Amino acid sequence: MERHGDEVHVTTTEASAGSTPHIVRYILLISLILAILALSAIWISGALSERQGPTQPVTAEEHALSG
Repeated sequence: MERHGDEVHVTTTEASAGSTPHIVRYILLISLILAILALSAIWISGALSERQGPTQPVTAEEHALSG
């Protein structure tokens, strides 16, 4: 800590009263990866379990007759 008149100059470590281990970036990275995996699993399982419709397009007449 240095004094220049009324000003006090401190280092980053002194001002934060400790060290900065950068653990937050690891937590955010792991959380992002887990969120991507979870959403992908939901999307893929939904796509696989979806019932397949007819392979041929339905015409307006066929739609009118079925409903």
